[in-house]
Amino acid sequence: MDFVKLRGVGERRAKDLQKIGINTTEELIRYFPRAYLDMTNRVSIRDVYHNDMALIACTLVSVEPVRYTGRNKMVRALLEQGRDNFTAVWFNMPYIAQKLKPGEYLFYGRVQNYYDRISLVNPSFEPLEKNTRLKGLVPVYSLRGSLTQRVLRDLIAEALKTEQITSVIPAELIQKYKLAPLREAFRAVHLPETQTQMLNAAERIALEEYFTLISAFKLIKGDKNELRLNRYTVTEREVAQFEKRFPFTFTAGQQAAVRAVYDNLTGPTRMNRLLQGDVGSGKTAVALTGIFMAVKSGFQAVYLSPTEVLAAQNFELLKKIFPEHRVGYLAGASTAKEKREIKGALERGEIDILCGTHAVLQGDVRFKNLAFCVCDEQHRFGVSQRNALSEKGEDPDVLVMSATPIPRTLSLIFYGDLDVTTITEKPKERQEISTSVIPSYKYADMLAYIRREVRAGKQAYFVCSKIDDDEGQVTSVTELYEELKGKLFDVRFALLHGRMRDREKTEIMEAFKRGEYDCLVSTTVIEVGVDVPNATIMVIYNAERFGLSQLHQLRGRVGRGSEKSYCFLLVGSESDTATERLNILKNTNDGFKLAEKDLELRGSGDFFGTRQSGKFLNDIKNLRYTTEVIFAAKKLSDEAFERRLNFEEIKKAAMQKYESLKDVVLN
Repeated sequence: MDFVKLRGVGERRAKDLQKIGINTTEELIRYFPRAYLDMTNRVSIRDVYHNDMALIACTLVSVEPVRYTGRNKMVRALLEQGRDNFTAVWFNMPYIAQKLKPGEYLFYGRVQNYYDRISLVNPSFEPLEKNTRLKGLVPVYSLRGSLTQRVLRDLIAEALKTEQITSVIPAELIQKYKLAPLREAFRAVHLPETQTQMLNAAERIALEEYFTLISAFKLIKGDKNELRLNRYTVTEREVAQFEKRFPFTFTAGQQAAVRAVYDNLTGPTRMNRLLQGDVGSGKTAVALTGIFMAVKSGFQAVYLSPTEVLAAQNFELLKKIFPEHRVGYLAGASTAKEKREIKGALERGEIDILCGTHAVLQGDVRFKNLAFCVCDEQHRFGVSQRNALSEKGEDPDVLVMSATPIPRTLSLIFYGDLDVTTITEKPKERQEISTSVIPSYKYADMLAYIRREVRAGKQAYFVCSKIDDDEGQVTSVTELYEELKGKLFDVRFALLHGRMRDREKTEIMEAFKRGEYDCLVSTTVIEVGVDVPNATIMVIYNAERFGLSQLHQLRGRVGRGSEKSYCFLLVGSESDTATERLNILKNTNDGFKLAEKDLELRGSGDFFGTRQSGKFLNDIKNLRYTTEVIFAAKKLSDEAFERRLNFEEIKKAAMQKYESLKDVVLN
C-alpha cells in the first residue's frame, strides 16, 4: 500500500519519509526503533555521573548560532532544570539548530561533566507537552527532514491498522512450535508495554526474516554435492616439495588446510570449499598449493581477484612461484590485443594458470581443461558470479577464500553447501598491531609522529569512507588529501579511490609499494589484500562509521612485515555503541572474536555489506535478538523444505524479497 493514502501524509512529509528509505506502508512498519526510552526513569541532572546515559526533562532556554571550527560544525543549546543550568551540544549536525525552539523538552544522551560544566553530547530530544502521551517504553526512531518522533509514531500506528501482515512460515509449523502471530509482533515492537514483550516481538520478526533469507539461499544454491569428474594425479610427496618454494615454513593451520584440499581433490566428490582465516594467516599460500595440485595433474587453474590492484599483485606472485608454468593475466584494463591473445592461448591450452578480475567471467573466455578455481576475497563476488566461473570447466573444484572471519553462526547456515576450513594461526614473525583511539586534541601530535616515522623510511595509510564530502559529516578523501599535503608539505602523498580508472589505481599502488610515495590517502579500496610490508601506520577517519570486521581488515593492511605497526582510529561523532566497538577493536587482534562481537553488536546485516546489497537484511538491524533465532530459523526452513510445506508460497516470497541474493554473499 502506498503511504500517501495514510492520514497526515502530504507531499512534503512523503519526501521526508523517502529520505529515510520509506516509500510504502510495509516499509513504514518495518522501520524499527533504534532505541527505547523508559519514561519511568527520568533523572535530575545533578544526580548523573560523568559518561552516564540519562533521560532528562528540562527547559530549553536558547540556541546559539552554528559554530564552525575547521571541518567540524557545532550546535549548542542552553538548558535549565530547576536551578541547574547545563548545555546540550551536537557535532556535525547543523540542521539540529532549526528544530530547536524555547520550551519544555525531553533530552536523552551521554552526560559529560568537566570541571563542573555539564553537557549532553549529541542527545536525542522531543517536546514535552503538558498532556503528554509518553508513558512506559517509548520507541525512538532515526529522523531526517521535518519528521519528528511524534509524527513518525503516529504514522506507524496508523499503518499497523491497515497493512496486511502475513507469515511465510507454514501454518503447520507455526502451530507446532507455538509461534506468536506476526501481526502482534509488529505491533509489540512499535508499541511495547513491557521490555519482555518488546524483546519477544523482536525475536519473532527476526525469525521470520531469517526463515525467508535461509530459504532463498537454499533455492539459489541447490545441491552442490556432485561426483568428481577430474582425476588428480599429484602425489603427497610432490606437494611437500612444492611447499619448500615459499620463504617460510607452513603453520599447522596451513598444513591442515592443504591436507583438507588434497583429500578433497583426490576424493570421490568435487571440492566446494571455503577457506577462511584472519588477516596474514597465509591463505594465499594454501590456494597456490591447490593450484599446483591442478597444474601438476595436467589441468588449468584460474585465480580470480576482486580488484585490479590485487589481481596485479597476485599475477606477480604466481609468476614467481610457478616459473615453469605459463601464467596469463586478464583484466578490464587489458588492451583489446592483450585480451584477444590471452583468450586464444587459454582456449588452446597454452596458458596453465589465468590470473584476473571480473573480466575472466565474460562469456568469450574459454578454457581447454579448467579444473581448479580460486575465488580470492570471495565476499566481493556474488553467488551467480562464482557459478559462472565454475561453468567454464567440467565441474571444476572451487576454493573460495575470505579474510573477513565469519562467525560460526553464519558460516554454518549461509555456507551450508561449502566445506569450511579455518586457519587460526598467524606467521610467527608477525607482530601484533598496536591500536589507539586518537582524540581531536592529539591529532597534531599524531601527524608529527607520522612525519618522524616517514623520515625514518616508513610508510602510512590514511583512510576515509567517502570520496566527496556529504554535508560535512564525513571527511572526504579528496579534502583530506589536500589538507595533509598542506600540513605535511615535506611528505610525498598519493591519492587513491574507487572512481579512478583501474590502470591508474594499479600504477599508484605499485608506486607506493616501490616507495615512491610516503603516504597513501585512500578510500576502503585498499581494504582487501594489498601487501606493502614497509607500511607500518594505518590512520582511519570517522572510524565509528565502520563495522568491527571492516576496521580489522583495514588494520590488517599494516603489520605485513617484521616491523612494529600501529593503527590510529579517529572519531567524528561519539555514541555508546561506537565507543564500545572501538574499545573492543583496541583491545583485540583476533578477527574471529571481533566477528562474533560485531554480530552481537550490529546484527548480521553487517556481514552482508550494504555496498553490494542495498537494504539486504538492513531493516532488522535495530532489532534485538539472540543468535539462537538464526538456528531456529534454519531448523524451520529445513523442515519446511524436507516436508515440502507451502513450497511454492515460500519460493515466491523468498525470491521476491531476495532475488539479488545471487549477487551477494557474506561481507
